[in-house]
Amino acid sequence: MDKREALSQVIGEIKGCELCGLANQRTNIVFGEGVVNKGMMIIGEGPGEEEDRLGRPFVGRAGRLLDVMLESAGFTRKANVYITNIVKCRPPGNRTPLPEEREACMTYLNEQIRILEPKIIVLLGATALQALIYSKARIGDNRGKWLDWRGIKVMPTYHPAALLRNPNLKAVVWEDLKLIIDMYRGLVDAKHYSEYY
Repeated sequence: MDKREALSQVIGEIKGCELCGLANQRTNIVFGEGVVNKGMMIIGEGPGEEEDRLGRPFVGRAGRLLDVMLESAGFTRKANVYITNIVKCRPPGNRTPLPEEREACMTYLNEQIRILEPKIIVLLGATALQALIYSKARIGDNRGKWLDWRGIKVMPTYHPAALLRNPNLKAVVWEDLKLIIDMYRGLVDAKHYSEYY
């Protein structure tokens, strides 16, 4: 079974999922999208209104900014990365997913990671960091530092929504992206090209 088929099986499981209350008001599950064999996975918090409507991750304002950030580093959804979230259903009012909601979805996220076998995981924001690494971790203390999770290199950085609220963080995230480019060149593609770095 190839990776896309394996991911499709997990999607089938999620469609019937009622492990937490988020299932009750979803329009669509938001599983993930991108390239399945390029070594890098990006994990955010959870779907927002646009994502829930379209069934795709990071398609609202924060998603458009994420695409611009990735493109400046030479990455795109179609060529280099796979993008998903901790929870697959939209929390009401785009609130932060509750610990029990995160926990309910972790089986699915772990399956995505197992199937995709990324060499690098980028965690966007505190929720992703806390769900994958440590429940009390702070993004400000951990961003820009390489962490290890089950032998995978993990880089936490600010969520694009935080950059929309505070544009001064863009320079900080660019420094994180440069570290990600360097690691990608070392582990995945030595010839990876970024126009700006």
